[in-house]
Amino acid sequence: MFVIEARVIDMNSSLTPELEKFVGTKVESGRRNSASEVVREALRLLEEHDQARPGQLAEFNRELGRRLDSLDRGQRIDPADARARLQRKSEARRKSGG
Repeated sequence: MFVIEARVIDMNSSLTPELEKFVGTKVESGRRNSASEVVREALRLLEEHDQARPGQLAEFNRELGRRLDSLDRGQRIDPADARARLQRKSEARRKSGG
């Protein structure tokens, strides 16, 4: 159920067997009290993600613009150096759990 303009609406939805198992696991673990609670939390996280996305895209476009400008000025990076730097960042992110 959810409220829209002070009206309560009952809502049913179908889940894949994999999602049903996932929801059941969350409830059985005691971390959530009901399937509805799991779904509400998932929707809240989806809403947060959707709200953050425009900012992430704007930052990506700013960074892309900076890098394209540096190329226009003739600044270049050795591909092997760039690849090594990306591999180090990836390994560090993996080790930190991010």
